[in-house]
Amino acid sequence: MPAVLPALLQRFDIPGPRYTSYPTADRFVEAFNAVDYGQALVQRKTGVSTPLSLYVHIPFCESLCYYCACNKIITRHHSRSAGYLRYLSREMDLHTQQLGQGQTVTQLHLGGGTPTFLSDDELRELMAMLRRSFTLAPGGEYSIEVDPRTVDAARLRTLAQLGFNRLSFGVQDFDADVQKAVHRIQPFEQVSALMAQARELDFDSLNMDLIYGLPRQSPESFARTLEQVLQLRPDRIALYAYAHLPERFKPQRRIHSADLPGAAAKVAMLAQSLAAFRDAGYVYIGMDHFALPHDALAVAKRQGRLHRNFQGYSTQPDCDLIGLGVSAIGRIGATYSQNAKTMEEYCDHLGQGRLPVVRGLALNRDDLARRAVIMALMCKGQVIFESIEQAWLLDFRSYFATELEQLRDMADAGLLLLDESGIEVTAQGWFFVRAVAMVFDRYLQADRHRAKFSRII
Repeated sequence: MPAVLPALLQRFDIPGPRYTSYPTADRFVEAFNAVDYGQALVQRKTGVSTPLSLYVHIPFCESLCYYCACNKIITRHHSRSAGYLRYLSREMDLHTQQLGQGQTVTQLHLGGGTPTFLSDDELRELMAMLRRSFTLAPGGEYSIEVDPRTVDAARLRTLAQLGFNRLSFGVQDFDADVQKAVHRIQPFEQVSALMAQARELDFDSLNMDLIYGLPRQSPESFARTLEQVLQLRPDRIALYAYAHLPERFKPQRRIHSADLPGAAAKVAMLAQSLAAFRDAGYVYIGMDHFALPHDALAVAKRQGRLHRNFQGYSTQPDCDLIGLGVSAIGRIGATYSQNAKTMEEYCDHLGQGRLPVVRGLALNRDDLARRAVIMALMCKGQVIFESIEQAWLLDFRSYFATELEQLRDMADAGLLLLDESGIEVTAQGWFFVRAVAMVFDRYLQADRHRAKFSRII
């Protein structure tokens, strides 16, 4: 894993999407509604079915993390989750009316918000509902995001008994001053104990989320956090750059801009993170993901089986995704969809017997061809022209002539190799693969305004 050169960061650190989909969610339109989504479900039932993945959004959190940009509801009234489960059950019923009972699911992810806001009994109820509606395949990937402040050894044991085999711990930073500045206090000792207990329960993979660029962080303080993280040695690490966008995300207005580290400090934190992970034996998966060599994600990268969906990199084959819950995003066939973002609207749709989809997109041929190119870059670091030409009946060099010309600057900088047969991202270029993919984003090329996106750093 090479070091990131600061000169390249200055040239190619361009704000842009994370490409968990293409087109990206900000391109969804309200003209796509529940009727269109229902038709896509019917087409899935009558057509050749691809594998199926489920995402369930649990929006509740007991306290506010100031950096958070997720769709969440801050409440200490746990009674609210019982009503929410009833609406989730209705949403599942509406899906099975279209798809039939028992569609096989190979991947399930509970996100939020804080999924572990639910009580043990509520988690049991949710999993029972899912199993009534779908068939969870043996050997599938079943993951849940865990707030260390909301679980103990007994709760971890419950998660294992319910069938979860992957946990993702939200840590962000172990420094006490940083935790205070972002309103998320969770001592290292607490997380360490939970990690040890999770290993005793034999979960397949433990992930840890980190964020650099938070208030009161410095290269020195983050170096200590990295040392503690590597002491715990999670199977996977997700390292995100904090994007300070208080005009879009109200909680971030509680963060004082003067407390944020400068660009040079962020570059230093990224560089030292990459070096630390490399020296500890982690494989750089892409974007902001790292994994130990034995982890399924690292194995999938070695074997060229990486995929990307709304949860990030995945080992699962390219598959349809049903999003359940308020604001959840899904993908069925050549469509994307998103549920209502407010609890009131979400419940109103379901109360009237309608799927709560309020926006989405039906992809055209150009979208699908560009998605294939972008995902090949993001997952394999390589585009073979002939494979795209055969799949989409186009002449790559002619169809993407403008894009290929734009790539020459990146090729000259050593980020990629470009020849008559295809594009190959270099080891240095992997750190900028998002910038490479952006060249093929027709929507961005038409709209150069990118201030709403995060940077690499």
